[in-house]
Amino acid sequence: MAADFYAVLGLPRDATTEQVKHRFLQLTREKHPDRFPGTEKQRAELEFQAITQAFNVLSNPERRRLHDAELARPDASPQGAPGELAKVYLSRGVKAYKARNFTEAADNFSRATEADGNNAIAWHHLARTCMQQERWMPRAAAAITRACEIDPMKPEYSKLAGQIFTRTGEKEKAVQFYRQAIRWGGDDPEIRAALDALEGKDKKKSLLGGLFGGGGG
Repeated sequence: MAADFYAVLGLPRDATTEQVKHRFLQLTREKHPDRFPGTEKQRAELEFQAITQAFNVLSNPERRRLHDAELARPDASPQGAPGELAKVYLSRGVKAYKARNFTEAADNFSRATEADGNNAIAWHHLARTCMQQERWMPRAAAAITRACEIDPMKPEYSKLAGQIFTRTGEKEKAVQFYRQAIRWGGDDPEIRAALDALEGKDKKKSLLGGLFGGGGG
């Protein structure tokens, strides 16, 4: 079922464009991730992304018209299946990704998540695409976190999360997701090597510290 972007912004469906803009500015001040410390920041980034997506749709007349039509259409799809609009954007995104047009791919995958906020595949593809640009890594981290929340037993999602959080320097999260990938997908030599790289170095440092770090003068 499509995400209701009016609900995301807390607006009635007959809100004017000016009301949409005013509400967006208000929420960006209240919900900006920089206002939140530690582990709360990651969840704030996801919420902030949803707010931004909602604004991008509702402030664009054509995209808003399509969104209104999607909300009005009875959801005939099985629960958890992506909507037809999400399928269209996913197909376009995959085509753009294969052509290495990552900006277009990210835009289409983002639109797929707008059409169906519970589509784990769309969030996963968005995360993988955002990995291609270093400046998009926070967006990749937020997207893969959402994919893993929707489908936590998908080992490839957890594996990608481990790779992303390794690159963002969040070692504890990387280890957690790598272990989750092994739990649901079985042993994976690539993941074991990544875990050794993350955990083994600390073990070696601890051992060397014990051997050589305590010598007195």
